[in-house]
Amino acid sequence: MAIKNAFYAQSGGVTAVINASACGVIQTARKHPDKIGKVFAGRNGILGALNEELIDTSLETDEAIQALIHTPGGAFGSCRYKLKNISENRREYERLIEVFRAHDIGYFFYNGGGDSQDTAYKVSQMGETMGYPITCIGVPKTVDNDLPFTDCCPGFGSVAKYIATSTQEASLDIKSMCETSTKVFVLEVMGRHAGWIAASGGLAGEGEGEPPHIILFPEIPFNRDAFLERVEFCVKEYGYCVVVASEGAQYEDGRFLADAGATDAFGHTQLGGVAPALANMVRQALGYKYHWAVADYLQRSARHIASATDVEQAYTVGKAAVEMALDGKQALMPTIVREQAKPYRWKIGEAPLSEVANQEKKMPIHYISDDGFGITKDCRDYLQPLIAGESFPPFENGIPKVAKLSNTLAEKKLKTDFHI
Repeated sequence: MAIKNAFYAQSGGVTAVINASACGVIQTARKHPDKIGKVFAGRNGILGALNEELIDTSLETDEAIQALIHTPGGAFGSCRYKLKNISENRREYERLIEVFRAHDIGYFFYNGGGDSQDTAYKVSQMGETMGYPITCIGVPKTVDNDLPFTDCCPGFGSVAKYIATSTQEASLDIKSMCETSTKVFVLEVMGRHAGWIAASGGLAGEGEGEPPHIILFPEIPFNRDAFLERVEFCVKEYGYCVVVASEGAQYEDGRFLADAGATDAFGHTQLGGVAPALANMVRQALGYKYHWAVADYLQRSARHIASATDVEQAYTVGKAAVEMALDGKQALMPTIVREQAKPYRWKIGEAPLSEVANQEKKMPIHYISDDGFGITKDCRDYLQPLIAGESFPPFENGIPKVAKLSNTLAEKKLKTDFHI
């Protein structure tokens, strides 16, 4: 078997543990020098391939690659860029083949969510349609936890741990001051169409009256009157009300509460502002003093409080992707299979990219309480092991120590540049 180089890239919104997957890919490839030569990382995702900006990871030390495990963000740069079908934009695929051939690339590992798995699938088709053999394996990642076929998605467990912790800590603050100050606190979290992250806020408390008192899911149509009635009840009964709201909360007709009137590069509605929208509803209808916060990038980059389960799973799917490729498998994505709930046990499975691409896994209805404002025991049992364990990064001068990569680009071999 001829030795071929590999292309690895990160795509979409980054996470606290996507670099752990990169570490899994690179370290595993380094263990097979008889089959895989260099691992080139795309600078800014698939754009790195189109622009022939390939980071030569062989120039990084073993220590630097190991440090990726405790480094958040995307070490090689990510992007939101979706390849069109071959029939719609053949020149992109011709360019990819040109770059891959020039750098003797025979393996393609793409680390991302549903849109990214679509890209990986299209590249796998390129090999069949255009006669350039390349082994393509998707590497799962998304804080939204909405990829199908996998029990959970690397990146989600750490966000869930951060949101559960932040909800608990902020609630203690509000409870302390509610007699004479803030009575309503709204935390806005990510989650466009699936309420997994919002649900994780429910782990902050369990008994009657413990916060969060209200969780707003994209799966449950927002009812203004029911929401305000619940807020008023909580303030009168408990002295305060804590709300965890998904950015994707929407009315029955499908309108987002936080529709910003724009779309991103994947064609998704640009969201933002559900927390202030809800706070204004409360102020106008009930007059309570409020505060709101948007977890935003903080939730997906909080490596200092990452879930040990999540870190391990993120590394393992990267490792498994390389092993699948070396086994001759094609157009697959490694998945996480829950073997047992208590004690929690999991293993690696696999799913075809053709079925994973562009699919979203929403919250099962039995994970949401009958009133639509909380989580059930089944949901709690699902979420709890995903936030289990601590995996603290090393600290230096009081702050986390992160990987320092040279990210040296391989010398370009093509004479022409590509214009997107």
